[in-house]
Amino acid sequence: MGMSLTQWPDSPLDAADAAFAALTSDPDPLSIDLDVFGPEVGLPAGVMTLRTVRDWLLAHTDAFRARDVVWVEVIRRARLDGPQWVIAAVGMAMPALRRYTRQLCDGYRSDPDDIEAEILTGFLAALRDHVDLSRPAPYAALCRAGWRAGYKLRRQAGEAIPVEDVEHIIGPRIPQVPYGHPDVLVNRAVRLGILDPGDEQPYIDVRLGRRAIEPIAARMGITSDALRMRLARIDTRIAEALATGVLTGVASPQAVESLAADAERRTNLRAASRRRARDSTTEVTAAA
Repeated sequence: MGMSLTQWPDSPLDAADAAFAALTSDPDPLSIDLDVFGPEVGLPAGVMTLRTVRDWLLAHTDAFRARDVVWVEVIRRARLDGPQWVIAAVGMAMPALRRYTRQLCDGYRSDPDDIEAEILTGFLAALRDHVDLSRPAPYAALCRAGWRAGYKLRRQAGEAIPVEDVEHIIGPRIPQVPYGHPDVLVNRAVRLGILDPGDEQPYIDVRLGRRAIEPIAARMGITSDALRMRLARIDTRIAEALATGVLTGVASPQAVESLAADAERRTNLRAASRRRARDSTTEVTAAA
């Protein structure tokens, strides 16, 4: 039976838990096919509801590989397949999120819902953008992000000092590092041909903005692994340009010519790769 608006919980975690319960209930519970991961990871076989998968992981705390593959899939779907998988990720992590809330609310004099909201906000920010699926233990990274957000609020509540007029505070106001503009260097790298124009915004989003790579790769029409390799090659070229002073100083005509030739070579290789992909697709379609 559905829940009316008047029955909806006020607590952020209670509301997320209620939404997760609705998503994983009959007649069409949100499920995952565990067979796609293969028998070697140690998961049960077949299709299971996410609530059942969560219960299995809670009962098998040492199944690290199984936990990793499940969470990589959940995070990937949360980034690419819509809000229901965002709710699913929160519901899967609910036991840990509630444990953090209890710990951080012990002795907290303000509204506990504030702690809950910060934990949830930190978790969701990491889910959306900051957890790198190419690294191990993505679930632990998500949970640490939620904990840090709640802990930061708790510390602020204990350390905040009211100031009547910020303009009368004595002492220098030095901007926090980084007070420069790394994106300006990236833009100069594009102009020099170190970085291709089509890669500028993805590079800024992933490397400087710490955005999730999966949605960006999907928009570019390439795989996440392909984009990771492309960004790694850009990292190498930028590091070399910084080391030689090409990026931060005055580039010689010879250096500019060499960089332009390299950029043209990359453009030609990508164009050839796209043509091969189109030709292959055409051949398969014709054969069908």
